[in-house]
Amino acid sequence: MPASKGKDAILPGPAMAKCIPVPDRKAGTEPREESIEPCILVILGATGDLTSRKLMPALFHLYLSKRLPQPFSIVGCGRTVLDDDQFRGSMSGALHDAGLTDREDTAGFLSSVHYLALQYDDLASFERLAAYLGKLDREICAGHSTLFYLALPPALYAPVVEKLGQVRLASGDERGRGRIRLVVEKPFGRDLASAVKLDRTIHEYFQEKQIFRIDHYLAKETVQNILMFRFANAIFEPLWNRRYIDSVRISATETLGVEHRAGYYEQTGVVRDMFQNHMMQLLALTAMEPPSVFEAERVRDEKIKVHRSLRPFQVDAIKEDLILGQYESGTINGQKVLSYRKEQGVADHSLTPTYAMMKLYVENWRWQGVPFFLVSGKRLAEKKSEISIRFKPVPHSMFSNILGGKITANQLILGIYPDERIKLTFQTKTPGARLSLQSVVMDFHYQERCTDNQTEAYEKVLLDCMLGDQMLFWRQDGVEACWAFLTPILSECESCSDKAKMLHFYESGRWGPSAAEKILNAP
Repeated sequence: MPASKGKDAILPGPAMAKCIPVPDRKAGTEPREESIEPCILVILGATGDLTSRKLMPALFHLYLSKRLPQPFSIVGCGRTVLDDDQFRGSMSGALHDAGLTDREDTAGFLSSVHYLALQYDDLASFERLAAYLGKLDREICAGHSTLFYLALPPALYAPVVEKLGQVRLASGDERGRGRIRLVVEKPFGRDLASAVKLDRTIHEYFQEKQIFRIDHYLAKETVQNILMFRFANAIFEPLWNRRYIDSVRISATETLGVEHRAGYYEQTGVVRDMFQNHMMQLLALTAMEPPSVFEAERVRDEKIKVHRSLRPFQVDAIKEDLILGQYESGTINGQKVLSYRKEQGVADHSLTPTYAMMKLYVENWRWQGVPFFLVSGKRLAEKKSEISIRFKPVPHSMFSNILGGKITANQLILGIYPDERIKLTFQTKTPGARLSLQSVVMDFHYQERCTDNQTEAYEKVLLDCMLGDQMLFWRQDGVEACWAFLTPILSECESCSDKAKMLHFYESGRWGPSAAEKILNAP
């Protein structure tokens, strides 16, 4: 996707499945991952939006670039009664909607996509699934690994996991089935208690090494590069601490409203939707200590240390460090848009926040006293995910008697999406006889080095699941540490007597509530 030219603002009963044939290699494609063992991907919730918008296009891209293992099959499962041809027709439409229209390649890919109707509360349905996979074991893909992907509403995670365990699909068996892995989409619970309960259910049947809790943000190229940028460059890491950094702002803003997710969003809100996962992961990558080696468990050990070091919110003074907002009507890209309360499926007097600005402190040696501002919201001025590092001003300006005023502090921006860049601002003399300073920019855009083989986020997480690499996935202790921090905040916001007064309304197309803008734009 081309880099954005946005503003420089710093704000925020089926037939037997076949294995997918390998297409002829095309110029510019990468060879498939030879190290990945044969695999069957079982998508539970295959008729849902996630499968059609994200999973199938990602799998098709991997197929075209020859990075899928061989043999490889996809078994879609859902409540809707369909046969193979009907499901393939639906997935063909999804690929067309994603701009993937090569009919020959599409037919080859879809020939090994199959469907099995499944009732999630019916043990007999899962026994049929077990028998079907057993037949695949014997006839086509003996010794393969099996990936169970929960593309389901969160309320179904626990009952589906229980059924998989009850029919012995949670581990390999004497028939030769290889490694079994479970892929879980966010949210991982809605508070600490529910996250712990869900984990107990999953761990009754699956071991931690089998569980892949997805946060697709972590698979973005620009997010993966944060650690490379920090720990592979000697000029930045020595400055990455309280002595030189004044503040850190992590933003994930979007112009879209709640869209078709009103039912989910009304029960969730922005803090549960964005902060417990994406924002906390970006915080950890920005603030973590260097691991001794670049291995999954060592990296995840360091990330959880950040979450455990967060200063607890003072809930009796919560308004000082948390601003919540909800969008009203306004204009986005020249188009009039509705207020949140007028969106279909939203209550007339809803108090669900669509915006949050949270000020956090990491209480350790490196970051003591440095504020971290986490910002996320809907219907804002621009779609932008970035990390902004504001350095401290020079300790003494020898130019004050000549230039007057303050010298603008240096700033480093790690653009994540859609403006994928690394941007550093610094001061130089303005050319000419008059003595004055100007801010100049060193700017690197990822898209300038982009190749045709760039791996998108869902492609990356699917490959890592097949490989068994948990580097980019949540570990349960990390999930619990984040919920332990956020649950008291959520409880106070949802139970306080002046809940309505905590909600600041903002016009769609702006950067959020004025109360938050004042804090974020303060010198």
